[in-house]
Amino acid sequence: MTTQISQPIEEKKSKVAGQSIKNEAKTTAIPVEDSSKITTSPESQITTSPEKKKEPKKEQPKLTKKDEAIARGLAVHMSKKHAMYICSFIKNKSIDESINYLEQVIKLKKVIPFKGEIPHRKGKGIMSGRYPVNASKLFISILKSLKGNVIVNQMELENTRITFASACWAARPMRRGSVKGKRTNVILKAREVRK
Repeated sequence: MTTQISQPIEEKKSKVAGQSIKNEAKTTAIPVEDSSKITTSPESQITTSPEKKKEPKKEQPKLTKKDEAIARGLAVHMSKKHAMYICSFIKNKSIDESINYLEQVIKLKKVIPFKGEIPHRKGKGIMSGRYPVNASKLFISILKSLKGNVIVNQMELENTRITFASACWAARPMRRGSVKGKRTNVILKAREVRK
């Protein structure tokens, strides 16, 4: 029994001794070969104004040409019905044409065609329609972001058309009296159309 107890104690002593050797190796200082080379000048110690270091310019990542640009409007405060009719109207139109038309809608000069029992409006090819002013303002911001994405994706702006426009419900916040608020998700996609 005594031999079994003495072995773990010896192992502990050797481990402790090994740790002290490792610690000594970490704390040893490296001697300097020639101390005459190290000089301290008063000019290097006193610096009142820090010098600005010129950083090398970062290389911009190379952009690859893509065939599609996407813009999303998530949880936008507009009616889903207005968003659906605007989406169906701007589909297969150019981005600039859509923005110009929606600016005319905001000024109550042009109409977005609606379906259902809605009063008739003046205009060529329009039976019934409305002026969704607030939804048009929000759509213009989404269309501008789509335009920027088209430019970044190195697509030709003149040849791009809105090929996909969709509006669906987003998570709707609760109001007083258990009424749900209006929130809509809008997705717009544009592609280059070759003539």
